[in-house]
Amino acid sequence: MSLTVLVPENDVVLPPADELPTPQWSPPLDAEGLWSVLERIKNWKPLDVEEVFDDLDTAIGNQTPSAALTDTLVDRLRGHLKQLSNIAVADEQDPPTAEMRRLVARGIPLREERAPAEYRQAVGLARRLAFVTSDLLEELIEARYMKGAE
Repeated sequence: MSLTVLVPENDVVLPPADELPTPQWSPPLDAEGLWSVLERIKNWKPLDVEEVFDDLDTAIGNQTPSAALTDTLVDRLRGHLKQLSNIAVADEQDPPTAEMRRLVARGIPLREERAPAEYRQAVGLARRLAFVTSDLLEELIEARYMKGAE
């Protein structure tokens, strides 16, 4: 038989002495942090593997990219490499392979390099970005981090 205690509505019932008080909840981010997260979600663009393959073909395919296309191609390849690098290192439970880490590290200075004004140097940067992007994409597909384009 359990004992039931009737307590009037105005009385405060204190927790048992051996029970630890529950800490006050506080949000993990302030308003500015939440706005930052919201903006990043709004600007997020999912990785389009077909688009990556198209840009790789433009950069290292049979035809040299045109001068008009080179600057935007370099920017897109930087974006692809950044997204692939993030995919490679995102899961702490499934850490990247040594080759993935090497390719991610190799891509960092390429992503930060200023686009050269001279056409041939810009094509060279695009091709270096494309080779690292291609190798990292291949590693991610082999390790089943993502599926290849059908």
